[in-house]
Amino acid sequence: MEDYIEMIYRANKKNIKITELASLLNIKASSVSKMIEKLKELNLVEKEKYGEINLTKNGKILGQYLLKRHNLLCKFFNKINNKDNLYLVEQIEHFFDKETTENIEIFLQNLEVKDD
Repeated sequence: MEDYIEMIYRANKKNIKITELASLLNIKASSVSKMIEKLKELNLVEKEKYGEINLTKNGKILGQYLLKRHNLLCKFFNKINNKDNLYLVEQIEHFFDKETTENIEIFLQNLEVKDD
């Protein structure tokens, strides 16, 4: 579920279509359609039948957080492993709660201060 919201938010575009979202996520359009219906029930997206998808206000807030968490984890693992860790981040990002994400952000900010 989070991958869908993050990708719609990341696309930074209104009116994304199911086929476009499926392509971005590298999955079947039928799978996207099913998940969009669930997200619609959770009031995270709006979608007309055979229409385009838009994030609701709640969806945008969640999307912003998910992208921030993703970027923080990429930065964190880059610091400790000294390499791109996109695959690792994609595998584990869903297990990090808001508190841990905020603490990683503080930790990274403290590292930057020490590096200056």
